Amino acid sequence: MSVRVLIADDQSLVRAGFRLVLENHPDVEVVGEAANGHQAVHSTERLDPDVVLMDIRMPELDGIAATRQITARHATRVLVLTTYDLDEYVYDALQAGASGFLLKDTPPAQLVDGIRAVASGEALLAPTVTRRLIEEFARVGPARRTQPSQLDDLTPRELEVLRLLARGMSNAEIAASLVLSDTTVKTHVTHVLGKLGLRDRVQAVVLAYESGLVTPGRS
Repeated sequence: MSVRVLIADDQSLVRAGFRLVLENHPDVEVVGEAANGHQAVHSTERLDPDVVLMDIRMPELDGIAATRQITARHATRVLVLTTYDLDEYVYDALQAGASGFLLKDTPPAQLVDGIRAVASGEALLAPTVTRRLIEEFARVGPARRTQPSQLDDLTPRELEVLRLLARGMSNAEIAASLVLSDTTVKTHVTHVLGKLGLRDRVQAVVLAYESGLVTPGRS
């Protein structure tokens, strides 16, 4: 079954370039294009794509506002496109529900792999993006953090997994750290996301820092 993709960017040449790359892969289908945030929201309603490639800076409605509307109403994943991996809007986009980031000059193979990963429920957070996110939470400080009651539903092991996940560790790295199998870690991650009502790993990272379960510079 192919991954249905909507390309949202205000530059027609950029959209054409992404379409050209994606149409070379039989398991990826470009179902539409959008030139601004309003079009992205409306096209998502109409076309129901699996993934939206979303540019941040667009006229009429920017990519962050569009992402917020889309993720609030649909299971569609949003993969944000940015020119710089330390884009000033990283934090806002993640809070809006984006499942990850890709640079616009990402090699074609990585672009397609990224779309497949996000469509399957994984998250794309480059180390530089993760650091930026942590810096933002450090700046916000503990005063604005509240701990959701759902955290009480997690087992001690699930809390351990959530803390390591928030550090940006992959399932394999978590497995090595806790001396567990990859399959067991994957099960724990699934339980954590389910109990907390989260869409994906990115939301788990945001919640872990916002709640104060994990703080920058400490385990």
